Amino acid sequence: MKALIDTTAMDVMTNAGLAQRARRVIPGGVNSVNRVIADMPLVICAAHGAYFTDVEGKRYLDYHAAFGPIILGHNHPRVRAAVCKASEQIDLIGVGVTEMEIALAEKIAQYVPSAERVLLANSGSEATYQALRLARAATGRKGIVKFQGTYHGWHDAVAMNVISAADKVGKGQRDLLSVGMLPGVVEHTHILPFNDVEAIADFLERRGEDIAAVLVEVIPHNIGCVLPRPGFLQALRDLCDKFGCLLIFDEVITGFRHDLGGYQKISGVTPDLSTFAKAMANGYPIAALVGKAEYMQRYEPGGGVFFAGTYNGHPHSVAAALATIAELEDGSVHAHCFALAVRAANGIQQIADELGIPMTVARFGSVFVPYFMEGPIVSYTDLLRNDDARDRWFRSQMCARGIFMLPVPLKRNHISAAHTPADIDRTLEAAREVLRELAA
Repeated sequence: MKALIDTTAMDVMTNAGLAQRARRVIPGGVNSVNRVIADMPLVICAAHGAYFTDVEGKRYLDYHAAFGPIILGHNHPRVRAAVCKASEQIDLIGVGVTEMEIALAEKIAQYVPSAERVLLANSGSEATYQALRLARAATGRKGIVKFQGTYHGWHDAVAMNVISAADKVGKGQRDLLSVGMLPGVVEHTHILPFNDVEAIADFLERRGEDIAAVLVEVIPHNIGCVLPRPGFLQALRDLCDKFGCLLIFDEVITGFRHDLGGYQKISGVTPDLSTFAKAMANGYPIAALVGKAEYMQRYEPGGGVFFAGTYNGHPHSVAAALATIAELEDGSVHAHCFALAVRAANGIQQIADELGIPMTVARFGSVFVPYFMEGPIVSYTDLLRNDDARDRWFRSQMCARGIFMLPVPLKRNHISAAHTPADIDRTLEAAREVLRELAA
């Protein structure tokens, strides 16, 4: 029988060799398209604290943090211990509920303003999918609003208009992320500019009776770190109330990373529904859809809205989430991460200023992003001025020096509890070296 796998490269323990082997059996060689790094095959074999190591033994200081879940540091000992303890007691049952699931829902309800009821899922995409289904059921409407530059997952209603070319931005144009999306779903999604109250107000005046929900990534971290203008989120709240739409906050990234109560606690604006994931369990797969009881009760038997998932509330992920929340509760982790992010952001900005390189280092909480452009930055259209070539080169050169900043323009960097002042100093030394070369 002909071998299905060419084993000639199986003992070649190099990034390039194993990446080639992966491409023989995995489309594109990765299990998520966002993991592809052009011209930089990477096969990871270990991760601890603020560092990960590839199969060639190169160690990287990690600012990518798997797109944000790693807030305590890789392989955190107390999270790992909680998962191991849970695995010794229980695996997957698939009926009823565990005490841990109840405890986690109670913790989320304790901290998150909108969380009168909580349902657990496995990914942010699942949570946003269910939030939109619930909004349509509650309102009897089909339309939704999302904003240019925000990302809410892979499903047809939202997989569009994230990082778009200039000729695909404006006038409500839909820029789809994939072929194969259903036109009957796509046509009910309306694209508006982030931070533009006048645009959303005008749209809802014309189409409000058709709109089930306004879905917003409260800080569009998928394009770096664009902050909502003062009053923008409150304006969304007021407009949704006026036109009978549900307001949905996508806190998949912001939730738990910036505050246990999410950005909604920081902003003082409470949505009808919210979605959480990423930093919720320090890297273990879990997500949550939370919201006001009057809407979430539609998921109860007889409520008419269907919610299911074999792995929802998996004991190992729930244990990880409870352990992660326990580490975050006294506020010291957030304080540590925020302080180091300020140090990193201010340091890179100062170096760029000294060298005369146009740069705006945006930051909020533990996230910082060097944009290769002058500010201010308040909407996606501002980012069309970013020098993507310089941005990509800077990041790739930082990676070459063992400082892993995902070498893709506009992507955010994350600080974890495992990062140290010495790590920041090393990062700034490398940044100065790279930016000097850029300025030469």
